[in-house]
Amino acid sequence: MLHARLSITRDNVVAPVSPRIFGSFVEHMGRAVYTGIYEPGHPTANAAGFREDVLDLVRELNPSLIRYPGGNFVSGFRWEDSVGPREARPVRLDPAWHSVETNEVGLHEFAAWAETAGVEVMQAVNLGTRGVAAAAALLEYANHPGGTTRSDERGANGRTEPFGIRVWCLGNEMDGPWQIGHKTAEEYGRLAAETARVMKWVDPTIELVVAGSSNAEMPTFGSWERTVLEHTIDLVDHISLHAYYEEKPGDLGSFLASGVGLDRFIADVAAIIDEVAAERGVDRPIGISVDEWNVWYQTRFNEVDKQPLLTGEWNTHPRLIEDEYNVSDAVVVGSLLISLLRNSDRVSMANLAQLVNVIAPIRSEPGGPAWRQTTFFPFALTAGAARGDVLATAIHSDTYETVAHGTVNLADAAATATEKEIVLYLVNRSETAPLTLDVDLAGAPARAVLSAQSVHAPDGGDRFSTNTADHQDAVAPATLLDVTLSEDGDAVTVILPALSWSIVRLAARSAA
Repeated sequence: MLHARLSITRDNVVAPVSPRIFGSFVEHMGRAVYTGIYEPGHPTANAAGFREDVLDLVRELNPSLIRYPGGNFVSGFRWEDSVGPREARPVRLDPAWHSVETNEVGLHEFAAWAETAGVEVMQAVNLGTRGVAAAAALLEYANHPGGTTRSDERGANGRTEPFGIRVWCLGNEMDGPWQIGHKTAEEYGRLAAETARVMKWVDPTIELVVAGSSNAEMPTFGSWERTVLEHTIDLVDHISLHAYYEEKPGDLGSFLASGVGLDRFIADVAAIIDEVAAERGVDRPIGISVDEWNVWYQTRFNEVDKQPLLTGEWNTHPRLIEDEYNVSDAVVVGSLLISLLRNSDRVSMANLAQLVNVIAPIRSEPGGPAWRQTTFFPFALTAGAARGDVLATAIHSDTYETVAHGTVNLADAAATATEKEIVLYLVNRSETAPLTLDVDLAGAPARAVLSAQSVHAPDGGDRFSTNTADHQDAVAPATLLDVTLSEDGDAVTVILPALSWSIVRLAARSAA
């Protein structure tokens, strides 16, 4: 039996839990919008054409905000195309995803859907083919109360009250040569600064996210952040970080330790923020917005799935990167959530990319069912439980060796606490063996185990088990039976199944 020891105390708080850590992403890409959240004529479609079966799953997933409308899509997008009478909206080519965009769903429709779903909108502006004027015009249209051409146009289009969008992204992945209108750090930094300045003049209450590196392997990573922040640190509130992970052939161990890679990525960006802030005499916090993160099998996409985009016909909402997630993927998504919680003193927002169909926790079929992928469960359970404060964790664990990350603990953990409840988020990275975790609760004593659930290989299945349209419940959270709380409530022992993500909810001893 493998072993690990974990200790937590209420006095050692990392940061308050930010609901915005549990964001997601809807891009006009593939079937994320059309036949994803929106499908008039579907048996569950409401009067606005949005699928109620998908809406129910979105509410269960419990994201706090949704980044929209891209993504690579936004760098060629004219926002004016997506407002006004639908019959008058232009149909455009979207070179980013070699698709035809009908603009049937636009700002008004998506904002109304977001209100129905109970989520905040995080709006991106086009700094690829457009710039300062278009961004300011969109902000005026969305947020200004009235009495100007743009705000009155919003009223004429059916929305008298402002949308009140608070968070705005200044472009997307502008460091990437795949991005429409991609730029050098100097070019983008100057444009982002001028755009930020004018947007804050139009609406001083907004928060701005400047684009950081597309991934930690970019040749410009580090220098990009430093240059961009030198231009914008006085004007923006967050800098973005995008992180995707996949299992490489023969290297499950590194994949399961993806959270270690995310920890390092966050730490590197945080260090650059601190350096530039010190140099510029800036003493206000600049958050890290991990506004795209997930498991994504990019190697397969680039070698196989991407080819039709380069040579095929132009189609509306083609099937793109509809990865089918297994148990291993769910464990990694849970591990990445642990990393986001652990770094909540620096991570201000995070968006699981994406929400429906496109590398998503929710899948749907045109005219057919919607269902939960394996990755749905760690996200939904964490978003539903994480409240109060994130507590620092001290863990001592058996280890293993990885190609990408060196020596790594087999166990990983995060903890949150309110006056009434202590919640443990736990991972066993061993593919073959259960792990006994002894948790020292002397600094955060408990009086009862409220619930304990685990995502791992189902009976008769293995780590490759998935949920599909025909077998939607093959993988689901199981009750974790081996949880023993000491009589004094100062310790709990949990036996974690092999290759698993688990959540244990404890009633705090101080609670009535």
